[in-house]
Amino acid sequence: MLLEAPALDERELAVRARIDELGDSLRFQLRTPNRWTGALRRTTFARNVQGSNSIEGIHASVDDVAAIAAGEKPPSVSEETERALAGYQLAMTYVLQLAKSASIDLNVTLINALHFMIGSYDLTRMPGRLRDRPVYVLDERTRDIVHEGADAAKLPELMAEITDAASNPGDRLIAAAMAHLNFVLVHPYLDGNGRTARVLQALVLAGDAEPQPLFMSIEEYLGTHTPAYYDVLAKVGGGEWPPKDMRPEAVRPWIRFVLTAHLNQAEERVERIRASGEAYSALENMARRDGLPERSLEAVFDVLLGSTITRGRYLAALTEAGEPISEQTATRDLTALVQVGLLSRSGDKRGARYSAGKRTIELRDQLGLGRVWRDVDPFAD
Repeated sequence: MLLEAPALDERELAVRARIDELGDSLRFQLRTPNRWTGALRRTTFARNVQGSNSIEGIHASVDDVAAIAAGEKPPSVSEETERALAGYQLAMTYVLQLAKSASIDLNVTLINALHFMIGSYDLTRMPGRLRDRPVYVLDERTRDIVHEGADAAKLPELMAEITDAASNPGDRLIAAAMAHLNFVLVHPYLDGNGRTARVLQALVLAGDAEPQPLFMSIEEYLGTHTPAYYDVLAKVGGGEWPPKDMRPEAVRPWIRFVLTAHLNQAEERVERIRASGEAYSALENMARRDGLPERSLEAVFDVLLGSTITRGRYLAALTEAGEPISEQTATRDLTALVQVGLLSRSGDKRGARYSAGKRTIELRDQLGLGRVWRDVDPFAD
């Protein structure tokens, strides 16, 4: 038996409706092809990966995550962290590929495969296999046990229930939230349960096709609200599986937390896409005045969104956009961008890295692309 969501009350239905409105806006904005969309997708993906892994103490900057995704090895990231991030990226990339399918066969084998991708950097923790022993979640500060997972003998049955429920959703957003909650409280693996639960939530959301789960995911929000995330899980779970209170009403704090997360995340992304469009128009005008090829804005837009760029990443971005160029041409483009103040260079030759120049920083500040969360609580009294 799993936890079930309560019927949404009037306030929750209003927030749910607003999330749908924002989803429609995202759908419209993303459907229109733009040169800058590729950079926005790459940055959003890196933010999601960074947010989800930071919850588990796997720390790296958004830029380091983007570098790993591009096949680079950031010097400030340990080998184990790099492998953990690469595995999570692989699992999420697979989810995004599945989102393009007509239908998704959500089953235990698929979840095990995603878990293996996430945890394969440490084979001693049985990645891809349900645990065969008890598991206890510890408070990292006090080392006290704060949660005990389900009896190992019951895991096959519980996992089948979780995937069956997620495969037959009514409201897909609520079904994704409940898959996340039940999974993380059952705690079916020795390690990587939180990360897998968040990938599972994205996988359930992927069944709606549009807007993509990349932009509907709440991983970035959870990464910046980790204490609140842990608190609501502890409140609903009560420290054990099954929770003492299995009533749907006991799940309401989790539903409200997830609705709040989706609302804030969607508001942020709609605003980020709007500002991105304005930024690209301004950059196009700059490029024309400075005599720069339009393709070179691919590099500027990445740094405008907070990443650094290397020649290799610039080449890869243009190849992805269907405009491959030679290494020599890439070097000339990047040098020209430095000369006009759109990029700033550090390092030499193949080790050169490019960040935002003075003009790009001014544009970023003007449009608010680096702003912080507004953090609206729609259920505050």
